[in-house]
Amino acid sequence: MWDPDGTDPKEMIVHRKMWEWLYICESLAERDMLRPGRDGIGFGVGKEPLVALFAAEGCRVLASDLQPERAAATGWKQSGAEYADGLSGLNEAGLCDPARFADLVTYRDIDMTDLPTDLGTFDFSWSSCAFEHLGSLESGADFVSNQMRLVREGGVAVHTTECNLSSDSDTVSTGGTVLFRRRDLVELADRLTDAGYQIDLDLREGDTPADRHVDVPPFSDVHLRTTLGEFVTTSVALVVEKPIGWTPPKRTWASRLRGRGSVGPTG
Repeated sequence: MWDPDGTDPKEMIVHRKMWEWLYICESLAERDMLRPGRDGIGFGVGKEPLVALFAAEGCRVLASDLQPERAAATGWKQSGAEYADGLSGLNEAGLCDPARFADLVTYRDIDMTDLPTDLGTFDFSWSSCAFEHLGSLESGADFVSNQMRLVREGGVAVHTTECNLSSDSDTVSTGGTVLFRRRDLVELADRLTDAGYQIDLDLREGDTPADRHVDVPPFSDVHLRTTLGEFVTTSVALVVEKPIGWTPPKRTWASRLRGRGSVGPTG
């Protein structure tokens, strides 16, 4: 794991959100992304510490979240730490020198289902459990695919999401929070690979007592797995690289699916 102070975080992680943040940091650090001269874009950042942490490492960061009116309508603006609402709350923990933060970090309202065409490109992109909130499995998968156009050749995207551990057939496929099954994640990985990207997707389940514990209200300090409705869920990460020399595929994903007689995941 990414380990700036000499302590192995793997021995300490008992909360899924901490696992997500550490995994994103580890994946970016391993690819030499967390240093001066690099730039990244974060989606649905809420008030997570990663924006300030990456700026502290010298990265120029574009942080983004949903438009305020839409965030208010969907309840995100009332959720506290789960909505950014601008730059003011993104360095609350003091992880980055305020002057450096002001110099390196900018903010923009971005709808993840309708990415602007004027964003430019970045060395890396990330999101922490955000694309499962886009309304459907299809919308989430489309986001992961579409945002790769914002990643430069030699760059990487790291995104975490909800993983349904209970079933590879039944799931929540539409609504405010959808649950990606193994088959959905494998299909998304195939889609990205067919588009010429390289993806690291590890679907092995942990086998420690903390990994096996399913946390339910009132929540404990061991919170790697929980329940959403009838399903047990945890976090999963996708690490997608755009290789040097990448060129768009001649066949689109949509045309390949039509050739299979399939139009995407079902519930």
